[in-house]
Amino acid sequence: MSKRAVLEVIALGVEDAVAAQAGGADRLELVTDMAADGLTPPVETFAAIRAAVGIDLRVMLRLADGFAAGDLDRLVRTVREMRGAGADEFVLGFLDADGGLDLAAVERVVGALDGCRWTFHRAIDRSADRDALRKQLDGMPGLDTYLTAGSAAGVDDGLPTLLAEAARGGEPGYEQRILVGGGLRLDHVPGLLAAGIDAFHIGGAARPGGWDGPVSVEAVAQWRAVLDGEA
Repeated sequence: MSKRAVLEVIALGVEDAVAAQAGGADRLELVTDMAADGLTPPVETFAAIRAAVGIDLRVMLRLADGFAAGDLDRLVRTVREMRGAGADEFVLGFLDADGGLDLAAVERVVGALDGCRWTFHRAIDRSADRDALRKQLDGMPGLDTYLTAGSAAGVDDGLPTLLAEAARGGEPGYEQRILVGGGLRLDHVPGLLAAGIDAFHIGGAARPGGWDGPVSVEAVAQWRAVLDGEA
C-alpha cells in the first residue's frame, strides 16, 4: 500500500488542533496573527496544543510580518524556549532586501534547532531566484520540506512551477518534500498527486467561517477523503 499523502493544517489554538486531528490531519503548523500571515505563537499555546493532540506540530519561527529575519537574538531565544517546552519541528525562511536567501540568518537559527526537522516556508515564493535558493540550502541540517504555492500569487499561477520542481526530485536542492499551500483548492489535488506531490497545507480551506472561525472537522475530513482517493 502506498504511503498516504500528508495533510497539514494551520492551528491557532487548542480548539483548532483538536478539530484538525479529528478530521484526519497528519500535522499542524502552529502560528498566531494570520493578519500578518502567521507569526510565532506563545510558548504556552504550543504547550497547550502539545498536551491536547498526538500528531506532529511544526512551530512557525517568524517575529514580524515580511521575510526579513529581524531580531536574531530573540529568534534564537524563542527556539530555546520552544525546544525546552518540547517542540521538535519548525517552520522558517528568511530573505534579504533583494529577495535573496538570508543564508546567515537561516544558518544561525538552524544551529539553534540542533538537528530538528524544519520546513522552509513560502518565502521561496517571494525569492528572486527559487533555484539558487534551493541550491544554497542544499544539505542544510534538518531541512526536509518546502512549503510553496509555486508563485507568490498562489497555486493557480504556480502550478507549472510546482510540477517542474516535482519532476526534479532527487537532484541537489530538490530532495526535500514539496508541501503545497497558498490558494490551494480541492480541484488542484488530483493533478498534484499525479505528479508525485504528496503533501498539502491548508489554512482558510479548513475554516468555512473564515479566519475568525474555528477549524471545521468536516472540512478537514473532506480534504482527507480527497487525498486518500475516497471522495
